[in-house]
Amino acid sequence: MALKKIASFTVNHLVLEPGIYVSRKDTFKDVVITTFDLRMTAPNREPVINTAEIHAIEHLGATYLRNDPQYADRTVYFGPMGCRTGFYLVLEGDLSSKDVVGLVQRTFEFIRDYEGDIPGASPRDCGNYLDMNLDMARWQAKRYLERTLYGIDEAHMVYPE
Repeated sequence: MALKKIASFTVNHLVLEPGIYVSRKDTFKDVVITTFDLRMTAPNREPVINTAEIHAIEHLGATYLRNDPQYADRTVYFGPMGCRTGFYLVLEGDLSSKDVVGLVQRTFEFIRDYEGDIPGASPRDCGNYLDMNLDMARWQAKRYLERTLYGIDEAHMVYPE
């Protein structure tokens, strides 16, 4: 059986920079689902995000998004990419990168400023609750905000050719 190349494998990772990109749009019955690529590091050119901080970002980001007044009921998924260079954010709606810049900024500001116990970081609630690094998660969120999200432009919202 010949397998089709999936959309995320057609992106030129040699020139991809941190940003917010529409990875794909899918339609289920009459509902459009938009998947965003929240790219935090330059693939193959910068170090990947370590598992402890990516895990903490996942818990904090998912918690924030599912509590956001505008997007709580539209959030389908927030989780790390296998390559550990960013996250996928899946939302209900036919959306563009511009539509979610504010949401992504608020999410990463929440992570950057978070203090206290990480939501869901207990043996009852998580299968690997000890693998969390809040300090580095906050550092990664701050870096993404400062170098990418504050002042994000069109070039960092459309996949490069």
